Amino acid sequence: MFILIVALLSGLIFGLGLILSGMTDPAKVLAFLDVAGSWDPSLALVMLGAISIGFLAFRAAKRRGQTLLSAPLHLPISRTIDRHLILGSLLFGAGWGLAGLCPGPSLVLAASGHSGGIIFVVAMLLGMVIFDRLEKCRQVDSKLNDRQQKNIGRE
Repeated sequence: MFILIVALLSGLIFGLGLILSGMTDPAKVLAFLDVAGSWDPSLALVMLGAISIGFLAFRAAKRRGQTLLSAPLHLPISRTIDRHLILGSLLFGAGWGLAGLCPGPSLVLAASGHSGGIIFVVAMLLGMVIFDRLEKCRQVDSKLNDRQQKNIGRE
């Protein structure tokens, strides 16, 4: 129960930080991304602060090997840049540039009843479901192809 309370408080603090920094305002985000027009560099400071804190936090977490609440720590171990990473990054950037939202701020907006946030979250969840289904189909096809290759080699 304590972990759930800490998770709730962490989410609330994160959401409050997004609101205070302006990250939940799509117009402000789009102005930040408009480097050729009326660029608003204020979110660069937000990002610099977040990256700095995240960098230090991840270094400390790696040394600890567990969370502050003694739960197992699951950090990514792959350093491979593959097709999925590149396509995912492109989709993330396109969505951010078109809507002025990314997952965190969109969840805050959706929770506050903002229609743009709700639409973004629904589209994001739908995209996740579609990806999951396509990935499962790809894995099944890959296993079938492997079996066929093995059967051909036995003949």
